[in-house]
Amino acid sequence: MASYLVTGGAGFIGSHLAQALTARGDAVRVLDNLTSGKMLNLQAARQGKGEFSFIEGDIRDLQTCQQAMEGIDYVLHQAARPSVQRSIENPLATHAVNATGSLNLLWAAQEAGVKRVVVASSSSIYGDVIPESAPKTESLPPNPLSPYAVSKVAMENYCVAFHKVYGLETVRLRYFNVFGPRQDPESPYAAVVPKFLFALDAGETPTVLGDGLQSRDFTYVDNVVAANLAACTAPDAPGLALNVAAGVSHNLLDLLRVLGEFLGKNGKPNFGPARCGEVRSSLASLELTKRVLDYEPEVDFRQGLARLVELAHQGRYQD
Repeated sequence: MASYLVTGGAGFIGSHLAQALTARGDAVRVLDNLTSGKMLNLQAARQGKGEFSFIEGDIRDLQTCQQAMEGIDYVLHQAARPSVQRSIENPLATHAVNATGSLNLLWAAQEAGVKRVVVASSSSIYGDVIPESAPKTESLPPNPLSPYAVSKVAMENYCVAFHKVYGLETVRLRYFNVFGPRQDPESPYAAVVPKFLFALDAGETPTVLGDGLQSRDFTYVDNVVAANLAACTAPDAPGLALNVAAGVSHNLLDLLRVLGEFLGKNGKPNFGPARCGEVRSSLASLELTKRVLDYEPEVDFRQGLARLVELAHQGRYQD
């Protein structure tokens, strides 16, 4: 039985990781400051076969990171201050969590002699590419368009340095627009999928910022969980950055149309001004990830949205 630390484990993606780990019998420790994470999200993880423990604490505190690292084999680092818009409003807070907090975690991990650290990075570090339809490969140089993206580049650079200087095995997973149950639809910075889903279901008219033709590689959370678990033990993964996505891009009007189809609702939106710092198009190349992690996205765009709608209608969105 291996022991895992999941930072940000009470959040959307982190709670799914904790649930998958305890379900297969591993020991899981969650570190979360509950700023955006919720204890409700951890109910399923607590019910698994493996041991479960929780530390309420902040990765900006080195001593907390050191305490959380005791006896840990693998770290799945999901804790972050998300949202491009939040980073524009307060870049200092975003840097403090995503860059400095991640540095604390890496330092504590190498001190404790953990086997590997897998970190949640972001497709936002790529910025825009020309042509817009081109898949984003891991070899592209960073082109961050927001303080959030800059903070993720800084975290990645620390991962590279710790791997080279201290021999700490690090893997950087670049997430592309993850969606799934437990993703908070109420936050003012809510991701577009839950925001559109619950607006349509309530008979409201969703608001699209921009022309709606901005595209995203929407990725169901189960695919992300599988990639993280594989990244912990894949022999060729240390030192690499790997895209985690579905490998297919859809624009926001496509998203509304499909959600409207599943809900039996009119998916026509209102339009508002485009946001500064947002990437126009996002499509992942998965060639490297498939080869290194033996990764294959098992849940596609329509399947993921269908599952989400079904769970919401069953009252199981938080399960």
